[in-house]
Amino acid sequence: MAHFLLIHGSCHGAWCWRDTIPALEALGHTAHAIDLPGHGADPTPRDGVTLEAYARAIRAAVDRPTIIVGHSMGGYPITAAAELDPANIAALVYLCAYRPVSGLSLGDMRRAGPRQPLRPAIRVEGAVFTFDPAMWGLFYHDCPAETVAWALAQQTPQPIVPQETALELTERSQAVPQFYIRCADDRAIPPDYQLTMAEGLPDGRLSHLAASHSPFLSMPGELAARLGGIAAAL
Repeated sequence: MAHFLLIHGSCHGAWCWRDTIPALEALGHTAHAIDLPGHGADPTPRDGVTLEAYARAIRAAVDRPTIIVGHSMGGYPITAAAELDPANIAALVYLCAYRPVSGLSLGDMRRAGPRQPLRPAIRVEGAVFTFDPAMWGLFYHDCPAETVAWALAQQTPQPIVPQETALELTERSQAVPQFYIRCADDRAIPPDYQLTMAEGLPDGRLSHLAASHSPFLSMPGELAARLGGIAAAL
């Protein structure tokens, strides 16, 4: 059995893994999620949040061999954490996530995508941005209505600086086994771009879910099973 650390994406927090953690535990695994600095209940001032702060928070949460899962924006912080110190990081799993390209920021990668479905939803307010709640279908279109209402009420502003910080990749992160879970019905990050970001992975390291951008809420059981399969493959 494996231990998982679950890292959220933009404007989200540890709360978004509410249904996935018990699904993993039902399979015999252990799992926990954290709020990155400035997210969820974390009190860090958002105008001072950096990509390095994200990475340090993740590293501080790793106290045993751990599979780290990063959703969406979370792909950059989990990679930065492995660059900081790969000890006890058993694998990095990119869940419909930005898998970094050396020398580029997440913002660079998003703007380089084949389409820009998120652009109309982004509302910049100084050092942060939010998503227009009226465009919830970009994230949650296959989730139950009550789950959508709950998730929208939990969202917090997203610091911009971490997403505009380039990441230089070295052997520290690239030697860690990496897996990619593509969400085939994703309306936030184009599924074809997810394939591009998964290029170069060894055979068997790319898999697919027939899910929106939020499989942790729309199909937590299937997601847990897929993560369990990754654990078994290591």
